[in-house]
Amino acid sequence: MSANRPQAATVDTVVTAALDLFEAQGYDQTSVDQIAKAAGVSRSTFFRQFGGKDDVVFADHEVVLDELREFFQQPHENPWQAATDGAMVVFRRFTSNLDVARKRYELVRGIPALREREIVTVFRYERMFDEYLRQALPGLDPVDAVGFAALIAAVHNHVLRQALRGKRTAAATLRTALDDAMRRFGVHPDGHGSGRDDVVVAVFPRAMPIAEITRRLQHELD
Repeated sequence: MSANRPQAATVDTVVTAALDLFEAQGYDQTSVDQIAKAAGVSRSTFFRQFGGKDDVVFADHEVVLDELREFFQQPHENPWQAATDGAMVVFRRFTSNLDVARKRYELVRGIPALREREIVTVFRYERMFDEYLRQALPGLDPVDAVGFAALIAAVHNHVLRQALRGKRTAAATLRTALDDAMRRFGVHPDGHGSGRDDVVVAVFPRAMPIAEITRRLQHELD
């Protein structure tokens, strides 16, 4: 995390204060001074750490992206599983305070400029999944990396939107959907163990990327 970036608790406080004001009196009618006062920070601190009103709407995404980056920097035995686990990290973070997430959802839906900003922000998660897979699986076809990253991002966003629209959606719902996505892509860790036989016979789905076949064979041979 950047030394100039505010702490997660500060971000949550300011984002919550801003969204409460936007809901109560309207986005255009709310000033930076009002947000800063409600959040208990100075005007200069607000501008230095958050920028403008549109920046503060998405400020907690920066915290979540940092958390996701740190998660991917840890060792993971199965990169495909780790990518979906990363999506779970993001989901749990945003559903830990559904009130704030829902207020942002309603705000963004009504303001085209914020909607465009959200699209760019969401793509950063997809790009991080893509970059992680390419680094963790040398030789992986970029099309497979992009395709899987887009798939898990789309699944995550669909389930999260259900939660934001008031449907009873637990983390288990997303976990099941991500497991299905891995099966469709041919990379689900089915958990068959192997003995210490001299010969390994393996059958893989036709859809499985060559890089993943290589990784699994190497794992068995090691």
